[in-house]
Amino acid sequence: MQIVKTVEELKNIRKNLNGKIGFVPTMGALHDGHISLIKNARDNNDIVIVSIFVNPTQFLKGEDLDKYPRKEEADIKICQMCKVDYLFMPNIETMYEDDEVLIKAPQNSYVLEGFTRPGHFDGVLQVVLKLFNLTQPTNAYFGKKDAQQLTLIQQMVKNLFLPINIVPCDIVRENSGLALSSRNVYLTPKQKEEALKISKSIYMAGNLIAKGERDSKIIKDKIYEVLNGLDVEYVKVVDRNFNEIEIIEQSNTIILVVVRFGSIRLLDNIWM
Repeated sequence: MQIVKTVEELKNIRKNLNGKIGFVPTMGALHDGHISLIKNARDNNDIVIVSIFVNPTQFLKGEDLDKYPRKEEADIKICQMCKVDYLFMPNIETMYEDDEVLIKAPQNSYVLEGFTRPGHFDGVLQVVLKLFNLTQPTNAYFGKKDAQQLTLIQQMVKNLFLPINIVPCDIVRENSGLALSSRNVYLTPKQKEEALKISKSIYMAGNLIAKGERDSKIIKDKIYEVLNGLDVEYVKVVDRNFNEIEIIEQSNTIILVVVRFGSIRLLDNIWM
């Protein structure tokens, strides 16, 4: 595995690569969810590139940019174990001459996550577009846990005619059911136990739908019952364009749950 630090070095490497390129962009603090993305890329491409970059333009004022978990040595070992070919680890100065955000996310980015974190998706799309331009992948891998992010990236690729296949990957969970997240390390043991209600509510919603329930209000009410006692930011039943819907639509529905533990936000969802 070759570690790449600069844009110029990555550009030169990319010029000489042939075959299918699989790309996995991350912010580091790699866990089994990231590993599943990398393994998917490894199984289906000739060359695998992983990036690790904590992107400042997607963090709002007062968020955890400075505290975001960084585990450089462990991340390198994980990438070596997963047989990554190139690991791109730029610094901020390499990626940005300044913090100006040149990409404007579409209007539908200002609902749900974008409503809570206005401007967040501008920064996400900007850094992803920069990384796409540098790596020019055949396939790029993203987790379904960040459902709105995934959808906006797919929309950007379509709108800008980028020759990239976006591969959505299923949520990876701890044995307890908790969706894996780099921010899980912030949770106290008690909070982590309480957080299990989130996946429990997701599984319950899936079971209700499997048994024929289609009324979104009934499903949301049942989810809120399971989440009783937690600081629930929102529970939404939406279509793939993130419009709220009253009736579950087969193959066009996402149920989204966001819960806060102090400053920690945990996301989970189920795609129907």
